[in-house]
Amino acid sequence: MNTRRPTWRRWTDTGIGLAVCAVLLFPLYWMVNVSLTKPTELIRNPPRFLPTNPTFDGYVQALDSQLPHLLTSLVIALGTVALTLAVSLPAAYAMAKLRAPGSGLVMFLFLLAQMLPGVVAVMALYTIYQSVGLLNSYAGLILADATAAVPLAVIVLRAFMLQIPDELLEAAKLDGAGNVRAFVSVVVPISRNAVVTAALFSFLFAWADFLHAASLTSGNDIVPFTLGLYRYIGAQTTDWNAVMATAVLASVPAALLLIVAQRYVAVGVTAGAVKD
Repeated sequence: MNTRRPTWRRWTDTGIGLAVCAVLLFPLYWMVNVSLTKPTELIRNPPRFLPTNPTFDGYVQALDSQLPHLLTSLVIALGTVALTLAVSLPAAYAMAKLRAPGSGLVMFLFLLAQMLPGVVAVMALYTIYQSVGLLNSYAGLILADATAAVPLAVIVLRAFMLQIPDELLEAAKLDGAGNVRAFVSVVVPISRNAVVTAALFSFLFAWADFLHAASLTSGNDIVPFTLGLYRYIGAQTTDWNAVMATAVLASVPAALLLIVAQRYVAVGVTAGAVKD
């Protein structure tokens, strides 16, 4: 029986896929287009779909005013990734391979935490931070972002680690490795795809976070780029090429990470979906 689809059907599916991708990517294209268009040309009606005289003045302004905020977000995002992995890796290992008591309840609470509105958690964090002096601090923002990222990271890592054969750990223990050595030398290297996935989601969450940045900071001491862009839009409502240039620059790190890590993410997010 010939299971190949007709040529016209394949071309139709390809056309539909391209159309959907074009619709989804159009906002990104328009953001780049506006960032390269001179402010005097933005008032044209209708606007041009391609800049005839592209300018990089918007990027110069964006780098001049927003670069410190981008660096602040980078520090917070990398710190969030480090803290998230430091907590979620051993937690997932304990649940998946050491059969830690209460693992089922903890996983249920983690799933429940994913359903809670972020504003509920940030209100509680604000009260706690005010008491312990963590407002307006890198440590406070990193801890807040990691608190939101850890549940998802544990879910992803645990699902992957459950697929690791117990025989590998038993062989490591026969060679004299304890639980910690088996975790470091066997489980973590094998779980590379899930680790990259958890790290990527943690980075993207912290990089794009606005709620914590707006609620747990004040003044100009620590301003992540999301908050800086929000303030910049308010001050530059007539200079949209600079605003869009800032948005393009902010999108570059996330886009590069997604491109580099996409093959790891494809495996990591489907771990545990299929069982023998």
